[in-house]
Amino acid sequence: MHASVAAVQFQPRKGEIEANLDRIGEIFADLAREDPPDLIVFPEASTTGYFLEGAVHELARSAQEYADALQRRWKAATGGAREVDVVLGFYERDAGTIYNAVLYATLGGAAPRLRHVHRKLFLPTYGVFDEGRFVARGRRIGVFETTVFPSAMLICEDVWHSICPTIAAVKGAQVVIVPSASPGRGIAGPEIETVQRWRSLLRNAAGEHGIYVVYAGLVGFEGGKGFTGTSMVVAPDGRIVVEGQPFEECVVRARLDSDAIDVARAGLPFLGDLDSVLPDLLLDEELPLPRGGRVTR
Repeated sequence: MHASVAAVQFQPRKGEIEANLDRIGEIFADLAREDPPDLIVFPEASTTGYFLEGAVHELARSAQEYADALQRRWKAATGGAREVDVVLGFYERDAGTIYNAVLYATLGGAAPRLRHVHRKLFLPTYGVFDEGRFVARGRRIGVFETTVFPSAMLICEDVWHSICPTIAAVKGAQVVIVPSASPGRGIAGPEIETVQRWRSLLRNAAGEHGIYVVYAGLVGFEGGKGFTGTSMVVAPDGRIVVEGQPFEECVVRARLDSDAIDVARAGLPFLGDLDSVLPDLLLDEELPLPRGGRVTR
């Protein structure tokens, strides 16, 4: 199986939802003109910008509202002649609770198909971040079927905790999609330290589990903080297939190949080994896990 993916380095206008959705519609039209991709991935908080603080409550929308808005713009851009899968980062309102979320929808049919919503698990509250004050955290990592590959989504800091891509892979994900809004911090030689750290994290996640990792980074400045972008696609052997330039809007494109997943997992069967050992690890009495019953949510 093969699939093409486009990761969009996007600079939203802060708080201007309709303007950002219209810009996404223009990107749809550009991508559809020649060799349209099977999957388009936008960054974290693409519809509003990231640093909203208290304004997040008035700007949050439901996942279905955004799926419908994306459907209208895809059909306007393409006439609905073909379907496409789209990942979009947004602030979600659900039953009165606000989340930093990302949706996966298939567009172009009679109605959009909302396949999955992931809510950010790890909400940073250090340095320039204060996310935990304004949104609730998610509670699970879901793996879901798509028209491309079995996939999971993680948002930004979720990937800085290596257990998250491990759980996604153990549950069957062959592609892990990572929308992000990462401000640049620190200097490491000629590069920003966070760019180097992201490269290492994503390569390790892909190479250890034999998965593709698709990373889409926000760009632009909010309150003097610059988002680095550096969107990339990492192959199952840990090799970076393509990477965008930092701090500027662009689209990076790559082709995903199921044979590459099989080859990587045969050469380094870490995931199969983990499947065998994981039950013993989880029975370790020194782990802070619930005993004698189901986990409550």
